[in-house]
Amino acid sequence: MPEDSDGMPEGRDLRRVRPPGRGRGLRLLATLLTVAPVIVVALTLTLALVYSVLMPPSTLMLGRWLTWQGVDREPAALEAISPFLVQAVMASEDQRFCLHSGVDWGALREVVDDEDGPSRGASTITMQTAKNVFLWPGRSYIRKGLEIPLALLADAVWGKRRTMEIYLNVAEWGEGLYGAQAAARYWFHKDARSLTRQEAALLAAALPNPIERRAGKPSRGLRAIAARIQGRMGQVDGLMGCLRR
Repeated sequence: MPEDSDGMPEGRDLRRVRPPGRGRGLRLLATLLTVAPVIVVALTLTLALVYSVLMPPSTLMLGRWLTWQGVDREPAALEAISPFLVQAVMASEDQRFCLHSGVDWGALREVVDDEDGPSRGASTITMQTAKNVFLWPGRSYIRKGLEIPLALLADAVWGKRRTMEIYLNVAEWGEGLYGAQAAARYWFHKDARSLTRQEAALLAAALPNPIERRAGKPSRGLRAIAARIQGRMGQVDGLMGCLRR
């Protein structure tokens, strides 16, 4: 092959020669970007199916286990939990629980333009359950956006009774304290099935801030919130048909 004045083959521009393996790396990256979402979806669907039978941990519980912190939880079937607690969390968190398919679109639209960002008020019990089981804590539009398809999936795979059962078993009620059974024993020294109407309202009132709101040692403010929840509990009694066998 003819050489130029510098002794290099003519017609070859070294500046245009790609480093070895660069093309292969780009193809691998493109493949990963294509396959990763499929893997995430498949894994999520698989976990949802598994959790329809086995009681899942929450991501907060997993975080505590990974950092060698204790977790207090005793799984309980829905029928082993006081109906007053079910009423109380519905009255406090999601009165339309039986009427939507996992997402309350009307409530969601009301907060889309909220200057303070996504709020708990837009979350259904199904969305909160999906967040607790699959996502991270905190407020962000990204997490809220992921909650929506996960809530629709949960509602379709788990149904209402199982969703409520999981929610009441992964909800946080104190430092390292998860689930209705552990909360009832810790705060009121009884099983979850024996919770009174007032105790159930106190537990529901503590849910938005379970570390500072101590259901068993309520402040005057917490008692006031619980009293308002008690006043609304009768209103949801006729809206609980999806939870009855």
